[in-house]
Amino acid sequence: MTTRHRGLRRLGWTLGGVAAVAAIVSIVTTSTPWPSALLIRSVFEKGADATVAELNRHQSSTPVTATLDVQYGDGSAGGNTTLDAFSPQGGGGALPTVVWVHGGAWISGAKENVDPYLRILAAHGYTTIGLNYTIAPEAVYPTAVGQLNDALAYIQRHAAELRVDPDRIVLAGDSAGAQLASQLDVLTTNPDYAHLLGITPALQPHQLVGTVLQCGVYDLRRMADLDGIAAWGFKVALWAYTGTKSWSSSYEGTTMSTIDFVTSDFPATYISGGNGDGLTWIESIPMSQTLQRAGVDVTTRFYPASHTPALPHEYQFQLDSPEAQTSLDDTLAFLARVTG
Repeated sequence: MTTRHRGLRRLGWTLGGVAAVAAIVSIVTTSTPWPSALLIRSVFEKGADATVAELNRHQSSTPVTATLDVQYGDGSAGGNTTLDAFSPQGGGGALPTVVWVHGGAWISGAKENVDPYLRILAAHGYTTIGLNYTIAPEAVYPTAVGQLNDALAYIQRHAAELRVDPDRIVLAGDSAGAQLASQLDVLTTNPDYAHLLGITPALQPHQLVGTVLQCGVYDLRRMADLDGIAAWGFKVALWAYTGTKSWSSSYEGTTMSTIDFVTSDFPATYISGGNGDGLTWIESIPMSQTLQRAGVDVTTRFYPASHTPALPHEYQFQLDSPEAQTSLDDTLAFLARVTG
């Protein structure tokens, strides 16, 4: 395994040894992505539990108010269209707001996975909101994008009760959540893209003052550069999420590749990835370069390939490590700058 691919172990492809890998590979010829996607989901869920436990060890002593399981949709998707909101205790005025989309390869994850991280950010004077959306294979693209746009509309309508400053919103996400956050960014700032998706943006461009993108996917064509179990896992996840095996050459793959729809109106961006994460080299760094060429205000945190230890996918949540602490400091400095 090359240095750039080591980090994909954190992406869910550490499957418990050769026996688990064999079990997955034995399913690959099935005519439906469901069995493989659910097996991958179970692996992700174990990893998410460990991440939450680590994040909880780093909670601030600053008390935070939590408003949990708020239904932002019409209820037809059950608990899939809910949000959690956090803000520092005391006072009731509007605060600059970070809206976070969780990761999980589009087929797993929940807002609870990032709640500890959002509590940490909230303790520094922000309202932070974690969003649920219907994951695949239970729903296919672009269901999640529409739901998340609905969530932004709900947040704007209920800004006062959620302590949200609707003119100082930062969209953020990790992994697949970063891809989805970047879609909301281009949906909001590129009218031609909104037309292609057939979705009316819930926000105006001036309301987005920044975006935080951790370890995301922004160019689906580059996913072919991955190999081994990582490449297979992504093919399963994207088949489940898009509903088609030919996602790379379809409407789905094209419109998910937000790198092609960046304009100068894209919000100021903090983008990062670990040197041991293959996605950093083929996704995050090229996306940062594309944003810079478009004239976007970009802040990056990347490490050379030789950095040790090799930092895995979503290393930012491993707050036991100094590199993750540095990323947190970067994020807080970025938020302070773009929200004023």
